[in-house]
Amino acid sequence: MLPIENIISIFFLACLLLSFAIGFASISTFTLISLIKARLLSNDRLHRRRVLLPLSPDVDDRPPFILGFFHPYWHARFNIELDPRTISFESLFRRGWVEESRYPCFTLLGQSLGSLILGWEAINTVIPDLFFDTMGYAFTYPMVKLLTDAKVAAYVHYPTISSDMLKRVQERSAQHNNNPAIARNLVWSFGKLIYYRVFAKVYGLCGSFADITVVNSSWTKGHIDELWQTDATIIYPPCDTNHLNTLPLYGRERLVVSVSQFRPEKDHMLQLRSFRYLLYTYPSFQDGPERVELVLIGSSRNQADEDRITALKDEALHLGIHNNVRFEVNASFPQLVEWLGRAKVGLHTMWNEHFGIGVVEYMAAGLVPVVHNSGGPQMDIVVEYNGKPTGYLASDVLGFGNALYTALSLPDAAYREIAENARAAASDKFSELEFREAMLRSLRRSIDG
Repeated sequence: MLPIENIISIFFLACLLLSFAIGFASISTFTLISLIKARLLSNDRLHRRRVLLPLSPDVDDRPPFILGFFHPYWHARFNIELDPRTISFESLFRRGWVEESRYPCFTLLGQSLGSLILGWEAINTVIPDLFFDTMGYAFTYPMVKLLTDAKVAAYVHYPTISSDMLKRVQERSAQHNNNPAIARNLVWSFGKLIYYRVFAKVYGLCGSFADITVVNSSWTKGHIDELWQTDATIIYPPCDTNHLNTLPLYGRERLVVSVSQFRPEKDHMLQLRSFRYLLYTYPSFQDGPERVELVLIGSSRNQADEDRITALKDEALHLGIHNNVRFEVNASFPQLVEWLGRAKVGLHTMWNEHFGIGVVEYMAAGLVPVVHNSGGPQMDIVVEYNGKPTGYLASDVLGFGNALYTALSLPDAAYREIAENARAAASDKFSELEFREAMLRSLRRSIDG
């Protein structure tokens, strides 16, 4: 056995070697980051000139502020007019790295790591003064902060992971994002729970690199504040309330519209089953003067969406309600507005919807919303306004069926009272003007600085 003095000497020597290795790794990493940053900034001078010269001929004398704005939606859906003199669209060709279909397993991790490739392409295209992420790519924030001089702002619509997701896995509850095979297996569920917990820690660390954090609802704020250890500002997404407010409340038809993408979490199956409960509990709603029709309006992005639409049509046939259900796939904005101007009730069944812009559109257009009693719709949207109701909340087939019956059975005067109050709430809280002013207040310190 070695003398105690030798053991102590070996221990201190090991600590010294470890410290040296850590120091060497830290210096090497810092040097590498500095070299990459210097190369990026050097190349960016040419990139900025290429981007800015067509917009501002005096770019060398008065360099403008560049806001790098990344967003998945544009003109066709929201009817937004853009000034081409102030905007340059820079194409990113590595979008495939963040597509869900690319990662059948470990989807959250795959998309998050894929976003680093997309983010790297973005900052190699041009480095903005403010990197404004609105797509949820939090893993890019440390890279942008360490390799550029840009500030980072985040407008979070939905946390990549949440305590609700962890709870569902812990409870072994099968959902669209928790495979039934995993939910049934104790070992796999435990492994997935560990994976989710580790991912949540890393996601929170990356999110903490944001200089400005804005969220779209009280529900999202609760999760982001917990994960990112921040105090996010709530700014509700904008709705074209001015245009939708012009739709008349008189002459509405007995139509129930549902506006949402055909994604699994939107739970269109719950809509069909609730509508069946309504029709079979109140047979007069099936035909004749009291006939009611459900109109499902949404976009189809890919083959998976097409398969879901086919499954929904088959389910409507199986439930015996196909004669009262209509599908409007990839409807244009004018077509959407037309349906909103004809219908009386708007239906939304997603559990824990982060916000629910479609619900706001219902209210602005004069529909009575019937929505899930959770998330943004329950906390921020379908709440009392001026001490009066703005719609109805439900959680299951029975609740939605009864709420639909109540909304459709309202006398015209009672319907208009609720619709007018809901419209006033939407205009007051969710207008484009309110959004613009609130967002500029949040970004002002970066833009002015």
